[in-house]
Amino acid sequence: MIEIEILLKDISHYYGTHKALDSINLEVSQGELVALLGPSGCGKTTLLRIIAGLIPLSPNQGQIYFGSEEVSAWPPQKRNAAMVFQSYALFPHMTVTENIEYGLLMRKKDTASRQREVSQIMEKVQLTGLGERRIQELSGGQQQRVALARSLVVNPDVLLFDEPLSNLDEKLRVAMRQEIRSIQKDSGITSVYVTHDQEEAMAIADRIVIMKDGQILQTGTPREVYETPVNRFVASFMGECNFFEDASGLSMCRPDTLKLTPEGAEEGVVTWIEYLGSVQKIKLNWNGQDLVAEAFTKQIKEYSFSVGDQIRFDFNVDEHIKLDR
Repeated sequence: MIEIEILLKDISHYYGTHKALDSINLEVSQGELVALLGPSGCGKTTLLRIIAGLIPLSPNQGQIYFGSEEVSAWPPQKRNAAMVFQSYALFPHMTVTENIEYGLLMRKKDTASRQREVSQIMEKVQLTGLGERRIQELSGGQQQRVALARSLVVNPDVLLFDEPLSNLDEKLRVAMRQEIRSIQKDSGITSVYVTHDQEEAMAIADRIVIMKDGQILQTGTPREVYETPVNRFVASFMGECNFFEDASGLSMCRPDTLKLTPEGAEEGVVTWIEYLGSVQKIKLNWNGQDLVAEAFTKQIKEYSFSVGDQIRFDFNVDEHIKLDR
């Protein structure tokens, strides 16, 4: 039986008269990494800070459980939850080692234990040999590793990430999210990860929670929320879509399901082409409707076309996904 590590019951929160969270219910299983995904202002960071205890929760605003313990009224330091912030929140006047061992000092660990545990975690996050450096002497990726090590070294029950990779360039973001996922899986620490980047969420999470206007719209695996979104917002937030509306309702398909072929039954006019190396994105007008197709460059190598050309394509209406509006 899978154990529930984090349980949120009817969590609500107001900023003045603005309802930032509206009756949030969520379970996070032991060892699971759940991503809170949504646009700015959807409530994901507020929810993360409530889990951490950084935003107090009034008795009538819901309940939080870590395992079998209700922690709704507990202060942050009692929850044994560590947080990796977007800004890293490192101490610039301290060395790498001093930053990492800070939490152990606060827990009054002896010197030998601190040295052993810091050394082990530095090796795990690839910081060995950098212990005496100052924070300003590190690259962005190294600073992120220090922030991660500082959170892991205290052996938390719950690990919380507040958009930790948003300050890094794209190549480093991809590398760091792979490292974070690998370390999280190896350690088995239950984790909640806030991001507004759908690709990042899909790459790193066991499950994704899609939020909008303080509510959860859909929860599922990356494949579930991408391939079977519940409504138009979730579909478009998870990636580019082609929407179709008729008397039977609203449906959608992803660009890669449109097959560009000279033998296609449908015809459209090319309005835009993006060459992305191994993939090309083609926008076309079909019976007055704008569509997007995506194809591997090798697959359409023999099918040459330019902006303004009429091209043929196929799609299977039976494969379209029905949506709530």
